[in-house]
Amino acid sequence: MGDLEALREKLRCFVAARDWAQFHSPKNLAMALGGEAGELLEVFQWLTETDSKALKPAQRDAAAMEIADVFLYLVMLADALDLDLLEVANRKLDLNEGRYPADKVRGSAKKHTEY
Repeated sequence: MGDLEALREKLRCFVAARDWAQFHSPKNLAMALGGEAGELLEVFQWLTETDSKALKPAQRDAAAMEIADVFLYLVMLADALDLDLLEVANRKLDLNEGRYPADKVRGSAKKHTEY
């Protein structure tokens, strides 16, 4: 069993022990994921680019906990939709390699529809 599968199983047990599955529809999990992503944004709100690259220990810890929340909800959402998270991530990366060929986009932030 891979580490991601073990985490997914641990999350299933955590949720089952609390009888929370009834609240974990894909819609609710997507909304919770968005909320946690917003909390991650708050860690960086008002920081300069330089400050965001050199977080103080408390800021780094806060970011870590919010990243964990985002990741956990993402794992639960993928599970609720019966998606293999690693497979769809790799599929998307392969798609993006075609959309953003390195020789055409190196150093550019343009969207693939702009070049």
